[in-house]
Amino acid sequence: MKPVIAIIGRPNVGKSTLFNRLAGRGKAIVIDEPGATRDRNYAEGNWNDRPFTLIDTGGFEPASAVEILVQMREQTTLAIEEADIILFLMDGRDGLTHADQEIARLLRLTEKKVFFVVNKIDGPRHETLVSEFYRLGIDTFYAISAQHGQGLDELMDAVAENLPAGGPVREVDEDRIRIAVIGRPNVGKSSLVNRILGYERTIANPVPGTTRDAIDTPFTRNGKRFLLIDTAGIRRKSRISLTLEKYTIVQAIKAIDQADIALILIDAQEGISEQDVKIAGLAMEHGTACILVVNKWDLIKKDNSTIGTHVENIRYNSKFLEFAPIIFVSALSGQRVTKIFDLVERVYAQYTKRVETGELNRKIREIIEMNPPPGRQSRPHIFNYITQVAIKPPTFVLFVRNPDGIHFSYERYLVNRIRETFGFAEVPIRLFFRNKGE
Repeated sequence: MKPVIAIIGRPNVGKSTLFNRLAGRGKAIVIDEPGATRDRNYAEGNWNDRPFTLIDTGGFEPASAVEILVQMREQTTLAIEEADIILFLMDGRDGLTHADQEIARLLRLTEKKVFFVVNKIDGPRHETLVSEFYRLGIDTFYAISAQHGQGLDELMDAVAENLPAGGPVREVDEDRIRIAVIGRPNVGKSSLVNRILGYERTIANPVPGTTRDAIDTPFTRNGKRFLLIDTAGIRRKSRISLTLEKYTIVQAIKAIDQADIALILIDAQEGISEQDVKIAGLAMEHGTACILVVNKWDLIKKDNSTIGTHVENIRYNSKFLEFAPIIFVSALSGQRVTKIFDLVERVYAQYTKRVETGELNRKIREIIEMNPPPGRQSRPHIFNYITQVAIKPPTFVLFVRNPDGIHFSYERYLVNRIRETFGFAEVPIRLFFRNKGE
């Protein structure tokens, strides 16, 4: 699991500018499909070959003028709890403010590594502005210009040196299917986890992560080995209010980073929400297989069209996950909970499936002949060779004369036909185009 770096600070000090500049070194995958949200407050980054997850706390809860200090305190506390390293950003042009002092006071209570960063120092003429911040009693400040990139190398070199190893070392066990339970607060994650584990007869000792991580529970069911990654427990005893709902993205990042399959819980009474779609989009970006679990189904009044209406609504609002199976359950009563494992095993078989290269090329030639792509500048596209390069998710590379000329609609056509032809109907797949000479 990648370490987490959180950028904190009061509004308008340049957090988003710094986030965007650092994220540019290692952006998350962009899904060019309808329904996939693009407004991210997190990204996968890398500095000096040290990967990390970057969080911009400024984007989670906009602060009102009246409650600004309360909301900053909540965000700062969340960052302290969730992050491995904290970048505390201040505005050199504004000088040291009362809000900066309040945040610094909170940071003194943590043992996490904190970097104190003064932004908007665009050149030598502004360097004297840093001296005021020494009133905080801090020995080392990093003067940067997030907008122009000045000072970032020195800051990030120091950050990279202090990045912890990528989370607790877990047993290498390819036979164990790793399942993450993710979703908004109060959708029933705890109830589902308890119900799942309550059904199992063979449960190994829980494997603790760090103090801020969930508990991972290995167990065996019908001779199959599983690892349940429980995000439900992260905030169960937290003093932080769950009204900061958008911060569940951080929980989802951690769980998805470790999982083969994500169970995305949706409240049947509320229907699929914007936050549910964001969490699903996160799983899609990571290439994690997904099962959409509609919980609290026992509370819904039903007729012959109830399931169809719910499925249509979910599909409409998460078009990029049109392949993911949907199941309706009640964690409270146990209704259909055991059926989740039938789906998990079926999806996992597709998620780890490999196609023999000869068969793959024969079928792809037939698919292309049935519907050739339009040529570019009157020159036909020449497809040379396709190979599967990875599983989890199934990933394919297609060598072609002009990769840049492949239209997105034709790429989608190929992806859909690969799904249908080779039995990847319920999992994400990735298709890359490369020049023949690469």
